[in-house]
Amino acid sequence: MENKLIECYKKMYLIRATEEIIIDNYYDDEMKTPMHMSKGSEAIAVGICEELEGRGQYFSTYRSHAPYLASGGDLNQFFAEMYGKKDGRYSGKSGSMHIASPENGHMSSSAIVASNIPVAVGAAWANKMQNNGKIVVVFFGDGAIDEGNFWESVNMACVWKLPIIFVCEDNRLAVNTVARDRQGYSDINKVMSNFNMTTSYSLGVDVQDVIFDIRRNIRIVDTLSEPVFMRLEYYRYLEHVGTNSDADADYRNDESWNRSDENDPIFSLRKLLISIYEHEDKVVEIENKISKEVDIALQLAKNGDFSNVNETYKDVFSG
Repeated sequence: MENKLIECYKKMYLIRATEEIIIDNYYDDEMKTPMHMSKGSEAIAVGICEELEGRGQYFSTYRSHAPYLASGGDLNQFFAEMYGKKDGRYSGKSGSMHIASPENGHMSSSAIVASNIPVAVGAAWANKMQNNGKIVVVFFGDGAIDEGNFWESVNMACVWKLPIIFVCEDNRLAVNTVARDRQGYSDINKVMSNFNMTTSYSLGVDVQDVIFDIRRNIRIVDTLSEPVFMRLEYYRYLEHVGTNSDADADYRNDESWNRSDENDPIFSLRKLLISIYEHEDKVVEIENKISKEVDIALQLAKNGDFSNVNETYKDVFSG
């Protein structure tokens, strides 16, 4: 488990360092893409992708940075994409909200709330037909639960007994609307328990909890041949879209969440690793190496060339 935790910390720190440097550079106005940041949810994507390595197919939302990097997406291509450069993952055309890395299992990201869910169900159906052992994981926020796409997709996944795990990254907010103002129930897990599927709940701030949770749910998919609904709560550190904090916003005032270092996924895992090694030298070495890689990737993106205008017409499909 120790080696797994080290690998998790590397990926979690990479995600955090990547987003921190985006925050530092975003208002230079060279990155021509809206940013929906993953800060605070790193343990969810990393814990799930680490445990499903080689088997997982991931479908994420516009909050795509964590799933992309956790699944092994290329860092240099990531930053080039943010800057709209030709060396970007999709030559600068996907930006932040549509980036993907299918060769690493991160199949797609979507900017439309809940639109990734039925697509993920279709992929799970294809995997079942091919009997290839793949498990689909679809990430979405708690706001997506309010969409009809979600309920229709869950229903069909249960009817067809598909190998899919629905991962609700619950930050208690749909943009800036709290759950009680938009949902006519108090516990989504109780509602989901009426379907022919397994449900689970945990805090998404401790990567060990996430690993144990996804490990158990993988066994359920494999042995019971039924889908799983996972709800993981976390604190969204930044505004819905953008790089600023909204901790003092009016809609945050009645939150019960204790926003302390102990509830930060990076801080808590760092503290654990330091206790294992009895000093922080190894952890600092990891952090310095990753920070250097992030700095290099950023500079390569800034200095890179833009795509030729003809690139605009490539990979575009119409009826």
